[in-house]
Amino acid sequence: MTVLDETSESGESPLLEIRHVKKYFPIRKGVLQREVARVHAVDDVSFAVRAGETLGLVGESGCGKSTLGRTIVRLLEPTEGEIVFQGTPIQSLGTRRLRPLRREMQMVFQDPYASLNPRKRVGTIVSDPMRIHDLGSRSDQRRRVGEILETVGLSPEHYNRFPHEFSGGQRQRIGIARALALRPKLIIADEPVSALDVSIQSQMLNLLEDLQNDFQLTYIFIAHDLGVVRHVSDRIAVMYLGKIVELSPAEELYTRPIMPYTEALLSAVPIPDPDLAEKRERIVLEGDVPSPINPPSGCRFHPRCRYATDVCQQIEPPLVDYGNGHLAACHHPLDVDQGTLQRVEVAERHTPAEADETALTPTPDTRSR
Repeated sequence: MTVLDETSESGESPLLEIRHVKKYFPIRKGVLQREVARVHAVDDVSFAVRAGETLGLVGESGCGKSTLGRTIVRLLEPTEGEIVFQGTPIQSLGTRRLRPLRREMQMVFQDPYASLNPRKRVGTIVSDPMRIHDLGSRSDQRRRVGEILETVGLSPEHYNRFPHEFSGGQRQRIGIARALALRPKLIIADEPVSALDVSIQSQMLNLLEDLQNDFQLTYIFIAHDLGVVRHVSDRIAVMYLGKIVELSPAEELYTRPIMPYTEALLSAVPIPDPDLAEKRERIVLEGDVPSPINPPSGCRFHPRCRYATDVCQQIEPPLVDYGNGHLAACHHPLDVDQGTLQRVEVAERHTPAEADETALTPTPDTRSR
């Protein structure tokens, strides 16, 4: 199965397909504002999301997670690639043709303090999407807003209040209510709990799970906390410097990481048991994240990888399927043998052409059993 071959057992097509999407930001200088360089925020990303599932998207700050989420819903225009939603390519649709599809794709933003207009009342904030899309009369919209507020754990009496009268958790509930106003099929949640107190993060996660069951929602859940993502995701994609480096079923990623970068991320996840935490090896990555303006050649992780060899500097590793839909891009993948992460050497590919031929095919005899 390839990255894009994500049809369900019933034969249904994916709700969303991302095909080789790139998003570069130009850097301009001088009086004429000539382009002198580009920030490679998202660089050749491909994956698919099935209806009803939650795909977690994780990585360090600055790896391109939020940019990818905004590009998917066309808040940012993609530089290259295809975005296929419900079988329709939307990357080049004009405003008029895109408008009906916008009802099906909504976003919950990270900062509940900045994402709500402080000059508007809650009722106006939540009803604006319905007004823009001309859904129902004023009375119908007001009734619908009251129902949505109750659904997300607020009171209809909050209709005439302003955002500054609410706590951070309540403001995020308002943002979720706004996203639900049009009954979308896909919600991209951009770190929806990272700005909230730990004491209410679990409440928000439970709310999102209940809403998914009640409204048959599909989530792309963006976060940097792997502990949070584990409990909400069906599959997890790991990003590094604009690229997907590993894509796996959620539980398998935690028990059998293949990419050394994923291994390092997992070693930083807190463990409640102090005895187990003391025995676990903490992997500290050396150096800083390379500049997205001039990313490294070959594997982008090789300057910080303790397993890197010459081939890692020369050839970019393709995403290889290691079984069960677990894909990783690494010349020296890891495997789990009796609970200990061990290196598994892969036959080095000496030319980019050879790497392209095996881009989405399993490499035989690469993992110990």
